Amino acid sequence: MTLPQVPAVLVSTSVDTEAAALALADAVVADRLAACVHVAGPVTSIYRWQGAIERGPEWTCQIKTTPDRAAALIERIRAVHPYQLPEILVVPVVGGDPEYLAWLAESTAPNP
Repeated sequence: MTLPQVPAVLVSTSVDTEAAALALADAVVADRLAACVHVAGPVTSIYRWQGAIERGPEWTCQIKTTPDRAAALIERIRAVHPYQLPEILVVPVVGGDPEYLAWLAESTAPNP
């Protein structure tokens, strides 16, 4: 995946339980793949799956990382995600508070 030259990216995913969301958040922060994860929910998701319209509760995870760590983060999400086809969206951050962005980069550095 090629990402633009930006200071940070937001990676979004959703899971079916609060426990799964918290486990995912703990894993990616512990692995230094994310500086921070906001977990919110439950929200109601409505989607088409295998030809049927589905509806159910989900918890969203908004994950903050750097472009350099995004590919490894995506692989880790896939490894721990409970869904067969997880939503994983990467959105570039075009700016932000310089001190926060420095903290984000430091928090996701592979070797502190």
